[in-house]
Amino acid sequence: MPASGELIRSMNYVEDITTTLRRICISIPAMSAEERKRLADSLRTASGALNSAIADLEKAGH
Repeated sequence: MPASGELIRSMNYVEDITTTLRRICISIPAMSAEERKRLADSLRTASGALNSAIADLEKAGH
């Protein structure tokens, strides 16, 4: 089955997220402890949204 345009766009978004995370990881050594804590808090919030999206995808398949 060929991929729809929506699937291709969504997969490109995921690739963008992955690239952004790589860039964030590169900058971590230059951050202060307080900056690292704030970034970790922000990433925790984002991880909740990511886990929710994964759950929706897996639920939709059943």
